[in-house]
Formats: sequence, C-alpha cells, structure tokens
Amino acid sequence: MPRRTATMLASTLMLIALLCVGVLIKAPYSEMSPGPTVNTLGEHDGEPVLQISGRKTYATTGHLNMTTVRVTGADYRMNLVEAVYGWLAHDSKVVPHDTLYPDGKTEEESTQENAEEFSQSQESAKVAALEELDIPVQSWVIVSTVVKGSPAEGELHAGDVIKTVDGTDIKAPEDVAKLVTKHKPGEKVVFGIVPAAAQAAAEKANKTATELESVTITTAKSDDEGEDRAIVGISAGTDHTFPFTIDIKLADVGGPSAGLMFALGIYDKLTPGSLTGGKFVAGTGTIDDDGTVGPIGGIEMKTVGARDQGARYFLTPADNCAAAAKDTPSGLTLVKIGTIDDALDALKDIRSGDTADLPKCTTK
Repeated sequence: MPRRTATMLASTLMLIALLCVGVLIKAPYSEMSPGPTVNTLGEHDGEPVLQISGRKTYATTGHLNMTTVRVTGADYRMNLVEAVYGWLAHDSKVVPHDTLYPDGKTEEESTQENAEEFSQSQESAKVAALEELDIPVQSWVIVSTVVKGSPAEGELHAGDVIKTVDGTDIKAPEDVAKLVTKHKPGEKVVFGIVPAAAQAAAEKANKTATELESVTITTAKSDDEGEDRAIVGISAGTDHTFPFTIDIKLADVGGPSAGLMFALGIYDKLTPGSLTGGKFVAGTGTIDDDGTVGPIGGIEMKTVGARDQGARYFLTPADNCAAAAKDTPSGLTLVKIGTIDDALDALKDIRSGDTADLPKCTTK
C-alpha cells in the first residue's frame, strides 16, 4: 500500500475513533435554543391567548409576542460532539447542567416550579395592567406553601388568608416573617386566618369572608447558620380578586418571563386603538404587581427566536440589555424597559414611527 494512502487511511480511522469516543463521552452540559413565540393578542392552538369577559374589550392589531427558550431535559446528558457543536452554533447556547437544574433538581421538580412561576406571572400581569388602568383590584396575603414536617403542617394550609399575626394586621407578605421572627424558637405565635375553603366560598358568592379562626403554632429553629431564628414553616404570598374575568390560555409554557407581554396584551385589549399600530413587537421580562419589569434567562435565544418570527422591536428588561446587545440579530431593535410605563411609552413611539429617541440597549 502506498505511504500516502496508508497515511490517509490511518487519519480517517483515527477521526472515526475520535468521533466514536466523542459520542460515547457524556459532558456535564445542557443546551438552550430559541423556542416558539406566541402573539398575546392572537390565538394559540385555535383559541385566543387572552380571554376577557365581563368588561368591554377592543379590537387589536399587530403583534405583542412573548418569547420562550427550549432547554434539554434534566435527565438528558449531551455527548462531547453535541456540546462542541452547540458551542460553535450561533442559534444555541451550551451551559453547565447545574445552571438549569441546580442542586440535582429533577425534570419533574423543575416543571412544577416553572408552572408555579408561570401562574404567578399571570396574576401579576393582570394586576399590573389593571392598576395601570386605575381599575381596582382586591388583594390579600395568603399562605402560599407549607413545608412538610414543619410546625405549620396540618395547622395552616395553602390558600388560607392571613389577616393577623399576634393581633397585628397583615398588609404585605413580608409582614408575616417579620412578626414570626420577633419570637424565639419554641415560643408560640398566633395567626388570625380565613380558611381557604371559606375564602373560596365567599368569592364565589361575591361576598367578603368574615369567618376568622385563631391558630396557635409553636415556632421552631431555622436551619440557617448563625443566630437562631424562629420559623413556622410557611411562605406567604398575595392573592387577588379581579372585577371581571381574565383567562390566559397557553399550555406547555413555564417560568415567569412572559409577565410583561401578558400585561401589555391585557392593557391593549381593554383600551381603544392599537398599542403597536400594527407593528411586530416581541419582548420578555418578569413583572411585579406594581409594574416593575425584571430580568430573565436565555435573553440571547429569545431575541433570535423573535427575529426569526419577524419581530422588528424587542422589549428588553434593563438588566438584560448589555448581554442582549452583544449579539443583536440583524434588523431587530432592542428597547430598554424598566417598568410597564416604559413599555407603554416605547410602544407609543413605535406605533407613531418616531423611534429615534427610543431607549435602546447598549453593551455598557
């Protein structure tokens, strides 16, 4: 066999061997890639994404698209070849597996957490939109979760309304922890609550729940390092009653990052005219009840997905701007947003075509 032929054969065999090894070796990485985008003003799977009843709504035009990111599952392990390909590809991102699934979190646990965050983001989007329109929303503090094996297990339940702690009225979720931690571990704390069932019945009858129960719980010591801290084993949150029905119909989506776009979609449907002026606007961002917009993960993938679908403008949380601006897809304008008011101001400029002074994202 000629030397040149032998060398080429040996090189080919070595390459094949390396590829085989690369396929067999598992890398501790996961992959993120652009996911689908959905117009909050339109339909998904044959039905409107936003369904509002009990209040006059208005026709809308254009796009206010929420964006998503696809990620590999918790149990999936990329091989070395896939990892290298992902690092080289422009429309995907390879990240350490623990970034997406910290502390050994299973895919089921991650899915559940994302579903809870998605549900909360919908509630906050409704509140932020209605507050912006000066439409009153009733709010109260509730038991969000009860830790298994904690002093509160069996005494308090998710959905219970917390009216008082040790006789002090509760105005916000953080008030609960402040009052509980005034105690030393082993001391008793008294909750004044409306049971979840009573609250649900009152809401259904369009009445105010008046049944107040007193629940006494002996505090335990927190597992935190440092000074002893009293706990009862609950997390407090906020629930709301809306003056009309707003349903968000969107399956197979999780996480809190669609909050801003849901809020804008609700606002658009409840006001005459079109927020976008018929333009294609996409975006992302968490939203608080007060309209503050927060950062999200996977911003680079979301901008790529939005531009691929035809978006020309992308509403970008201020804290994500620098990362997004490092690799802005061609033809897409990144607009810096800190609050729902910022977003409404930006949309006013976009629909009028006066975009020179839009607050654009920069790498600094």
